[in-house]
Amino acid sequence: MTEPEPRPETWLIDMDGVLIRDDAALPGADAFIDRIREHGREFLVLTNNSMYTRRDLAARLSDVDIAVPEDRIWTSAVATAQFLANQMPEASAYVIGEAGLKTALHDVGYTLTDTDPDFVVLGESRTYSFQTITEAVQLVNAGARFIVTNPDATAPSSDGPLPATGSVAALITESTGTEPYFVGKPNPIMIRSALNRIGVHSESTAMVGDRMDTDVVAGIEAGLTTYLVLTGSTGREDVAEYAYRPTEVVDSVADLVDIV
Repeated sequence: MTEPEPRPETWLIDMDGVLIRDDAALPGADAFIDRIREHGREFLVLTNNSMYTRRDLAARLSDVDIAVPEDRIWTSAVATAQFLANQMPEASAYVIGEAGLKTALHDVGYTLTDTDPDFVVLGESRTYSFQTITEAVQLVNAGARFIVTNPDATAPSSDGPLPATGSVAALITESTGTEPYFVGKPNPIMIRSALNRIGVHSESTAMVGDRMDTDVVAGIEAGLTTYLVLTGSTGREDVAEYAYRPTEVVDSVADLVDIV
């Protein structure tokens, strides 16, 4: 008789396409989070979106009856700020991004400036301007190190895909010849920083996501059990296009409630 797979003790859960989509809760999302909390499992909700603070995201989830405290949310902005604080404490940065990224950098003691910064840090925004991108190009050419919160080239919207952080990063790279360091998924440093945040090990942790090229590959490279849900950007037929596979493909997080 085959031994059943051990149940994960810890859960890392992508947000958009897994728990919510277009500010509406996805099937089973509330029950899944409620079951995790009822059983006292450690968990974090992860997102590559750096625009919003953790408090903002907790409120967004609460609005659709998904109860996630802000200290259980881990964003690429927070991971980037932690990474920079570990690399060069209390340094300076020129930031293109929104409140989530700027707040995270302030919280680790960084000074935000356009005068000889140590880093140019690019995050998600809906108001990218030619002026700020030009300033970033000039600062990178002058020697500032180039950091990007996440590599996503597009972001979903009700009107279709929007240019996102990865696309703007490519523009700066083409203008400077300098490749950035991406902190967010699929970089496993995002996963490891999340695991360290709640003091757990990869062997007993599962990653739940809707994208093969960020969530699943990041989980695999960090040694996690991986679940792909089909409520986001990936269809079941898309999985065969990749050289790697998730541990399991499920229709939605509603299918995971019973294994928590």
